Amino acid sequence: MAKVENNTRRELHVLLDHIPDKGVSAAREYLRSLMDPVELALLNAPEDDEPLSAHERTAIEEAGQRKQRGDAVITHEEILHEFDLDR
Repeated sequence: MAKVENNTRRELHVLLDHIPDKGVSAAREYLRSLMDPVELALLNAPEDDEPLSAHERTAIEEAGQRKQRGDAVITHEEILHEFDLDR
């Protein structure tokens, strides 16, 4: 996807904020028609309502504690390397 100038995006936000209520639905449908089909499918996907496992809750807690301590962030590349997936 090509990078659009920030001013253009800002202008679109301003335009959206000024659309009369009766036109919001039509604007929404038009903008959805311009989206990449995969991104639109992700946008329409239901939220994950599966409860977190004990392992997931622990991992989230540990990540929060690392962040509070100011520990270094683990990068995607480091995780791939740890699991020998960086080939």
